[in-house]
Amino acid sequence: MSRNLKRAFRRSILAIPLALTVSHPTAAQETRPAEKKPSIYDEIWKYTRWYENEENPIIQNFVLSGRFQLDYANVDADQGDHDEWNIRRFRFGAKARLFQKLTVHGEVELNPQEKDPVYVRLTDMYVEWAESDLVNATVGKHSAPFTMDGATSSKELLAIDRSNLTNNLWFTQEYFPGVSLAGERGAWAYHAGLYSSGSMNREFGEFDGSAFVLAVVGYDFAKQLGVQDAVLALNYLHQGADPDNTFTRSFGNVASLNFKLKADRFGLRTDLAAGDGHMGQSDVYGFMAMPFYDVGEGFQIVGRYTFVRSDEVNGVRLGSYENQVVSGRGDEYDELYLGLNYYFYAHRLKLQTGVQFADMEDRANDGGAYSGVGWTTGLRVSW
Repeated sequence: MSRNLKRAFRRSILAIPLALTVSHPTAAQETRPAEKKPSIYDEIWKYTRWYENEENPIIQNFVLSGRFQLDYANVDADQGDHDEWNIRRFRFGAKARLFQKLTVHGEVELNPQEKDPVYVRLTDMYVEWAESDLVNATVGKHSAPFTMDGATSSKELLAIDRSNLTNNLWFTQEYFPGVSLAGERGAWAYHAGLYSSGSMNREFGEFDGSAFVLAVVGYDFAKQLGVQDAVLALNYLHQGADPDNTFTRSFGNVASLNFKLKADRFGLRTDLAAGDGHMGQSDVYGFMAMPFYDVGEGFQIVGRYTFVRSDEVNGVRLGSYENQVVSGRGDEYDELYLGLNYYFYAHRLKLQTGVQFADMEDRANDGGAYSGVGWTTGLRVSW
């Protein structure tokens, strides 16, 4: 039986007792929409929300937060093969909203595949003060969002992993101790932050190195274009050169101009980015284009092309799983990705699979060349 026929059948059954008890329904009764019944996923995910009471002047809610991401990866390259099952990310924590304006969030990353250490690091540990839509101030260890994929949570990635452009220019530790301001007014949005770059440890770092400044400004052209989203954003980061900066990558300046479009079922994400290397790191630049299409019934097709190049040899890294075959670096990377997603419960529960055709050139000829096909399938759960 088709979905429409099932829906019509249910409505017909519900209409029988109504017709028996109400002989002359009012206009309001005739037009009142049927209440949506909670899905099985709604019933499961509600257990992550431990407390909610907007009338409580002290604590308004207390919820669990986290993600579980499981991968199977297979790489077949001219330089060798690799396959593995991998718990890519497992994070667990809690978030509370207090006094109507404060949010306190703490989360840790765990690795149950390893006996030592199971505890990997503290990811989030911050306090956020939301004065208004325009002013949100955050203090503590939190995300530094720049580049297209770097500004996208791993919970909400459309491809199964971030592009290699982001992998090279973004700071892949993602969470840094610092202070930031963010907000929106109309179609404009901004983020400005000062973060520590010093020696990395599993918590807040040693604060013994330099710092980096991040500025992001974006404008949404959705109203002018008549679409859901059309956000053009400029990201700029500046960092001092310091050998103790192990939280970050060796770039003095990083700039990214990225665009996010969503129009009905079709969407596109792009990124044009470059980094000014120092302390032995070459300058790096490249671009990424990722079109996607929502087929319907939970399915989504995703494509991506990525190009990354360094001015000097050995300036470009390979991405996840590819670097398990070739650990060296090259100077020019090309990738074509084709993926399929199935959403059970939006981004909170989904399956993703994707094939990558990638090549790395290595002018130095010292072990960074790569040419291969990678296939990764993953389960993504978040709460």
